[in-house]
Amino acid sequence: MFVVFEGIDGSGKTTISNRVAKVLRERGLTVEHLREEGAFASKVTQGIRDFCRDARNMALSPRAELMLYVAREVQLADEVLRPALARADVVIADRYLYTAEVLAQAGRDLPSEVTDPVLAAAAGGLWPELVFLIDVDPSVARGRRKVAKILAPDRRPVSRKGLTGSGLQTRLRAGYRALASRDKDRWILVENSDAELERVVAAIVDAIARAKIDREAAMRELRARLASFGSSASPAHAPTVDGLRSALGAFLSWVDRRARTEPGLAAYVLAGTAGAGVDQRRVALSATVPRIVARGLRGLSDATSWQLRRTLVESAPAEVAGSLTEAAAEAGEAWAMRELLADIAPAEVAASLEGLDDETAWALRAELYPRVPEAVLASLALLDVPRAWELRARWVAERGGAERAAASYLRARALARSVTGIDSPEAWKLRKAAREAAPVAAIVSLSGLTGDKAWLWRERAVGRAPKAVLSTIAGMDDARAWALRTGTALRCREALDSMIGLDQENAWEIREACLEIWPPSVVKSLGVLVNGARGREVVDRALTRFADQISLLKQAAIIATGANLTLSVMAA
Repeated sequence: MFVVFEGIDGSGKTTISNRVAKVLRERGLTVEHLREEGAFASKVTQGIRDFCRDARNMALSPRAELMLYVAREVQLADEVLRPALARADVVIADRYLYTAEVLAQAGRDLPSEVTDPVLAAAAGGLWPELVFLIDVDPSVARGRRKVAKILAPDRRPVSRKGLTGSGLQTRLRAGYRALASRDKDRWILVENSDAELERVVAAIVDAIARAKIDREAAMRELRARLASFGSSASPAHAPTVDGLRSALGAFLSWVDRRARTEPGLAAYVLAGTAGAGVDQRRVALSATVPRIVARGLRGLSDATSWQLRRTLVESAPAEVAGSLTEAAAEAGEAWAMRELLADIAPAEVAASLEGLDDETAWALRAELYPRVPEAVLASLALLDVPRAWELRARWVAERGGAERAAASYLRARALARSVTGIDSPEAWKLRKAAREAAPVAAIVSLSGLTGDKAWLWRERAVGRAPKAVLSTIAGMDDARAWALRTGTALRCREALDSMIGLDQENAWEIREACLEIWPPSVVKSLGVLVNGARGREVVDRALTRFADQISLLKQAAIIATGANLTLSVMAA
């Protein structure tokens, strides 16, 4: 029997499929998993996957991407899947050709006339008996991915799919659900936003075992069993919210439920929040998931956040050092912590110096440079002063020139970051040198630049990397910036993130157009405008219609506690 697990990134399909394989083996069945513990059984397939993931291949076109996604599945099928079907009771795949179909059609807007013949030829008639769609709220999926990256940092270039912005996952989810609704004889939707893992695994295992005898009965029984579990993520379980205070209560209740099953996710959702009800939960979770709580302190400068830093400095030194940014960057206690952590987490301490131009910052850079030169170089972002240019010149000279220095991804990324927000000819020379190896960092370095050259770069990159491009126009009130937001907002919520607090009529029009699509981002984009009648009316409308979205409840909680007036508002 050939069984496939599908779903958006962070849905839990890899975890569930591996657990299912383990339990089936314990029951005496012969099981082969084509992506055991997240690694493809074919090195060729894994290599193609890594190539498609790599953001340095940003120029990859949608049709070429389709062919590569299909190629990886064809290779896996020919090399591993077909032989496995001849010897195993159950063969499990974590993704199949459906991934290529959904990404191409729902994600990249390729028509079915293009994709269908390619997919049919690739399958050669081989389709699974069962497909389990592990369905999840994209905000929850994003949180799970972020938690995993905090606990196991990834030094690879960012994912190509991530360049499109979080809206891609929303479109992919809709694409998967459409496939499931069209083929109910094969697909089963498994809700995993708020489900108990062991109950879900047990139900799927029983269904697979039963399906070997009677597939229709197995699917019917599994659907009934899954429905009996219920879910706080379903419309029937949506909280009743009639204002900011009740939204805060619903938010805290969600955190409390999740803290019992996924404490890391609960702590991640609390990131960037503080105040009544929130602080006690941050403190409680710090004992269980210290690194996640510490990561969530970035930029916060309230009393409880400083208390947590003191408590977590030994268990999460890198995350505490990395949190000394924005409002927390120049506090007296921040400098004491940097001195304490300089030997333990030198790269994170250096990163926390970004944009700082006082004597204390320069002395610490001098101390850290021999150990973490790239991190110190990157901390020169926004600094267009002689001292900064002397250090950039030193770093480049020590590596044999800009072109040679930028040959590796990590060095090119640091070089691009070092000229973020700087529009001088020297900065453009370094930016261009870094672009080939670190194209995303080079784009992000355009932050705040309004010249024609910067806009040319944005226009060339926006089709492949809208998230990175939009990050460079944050707060910008410029005709070209508004045109860019208007052209991308319906597909990229990051367009809204770039206009936080802006009160122009253009901003209100974009908010109205996007309220049904990105309600949390619309509310976040209001910033201090929530204190006005127009802003509060938008918040009330969003809460009335979308109180089941945890990201929206978080934004409402930030407003209810007053954190939006004093703290950095972070995305859920």
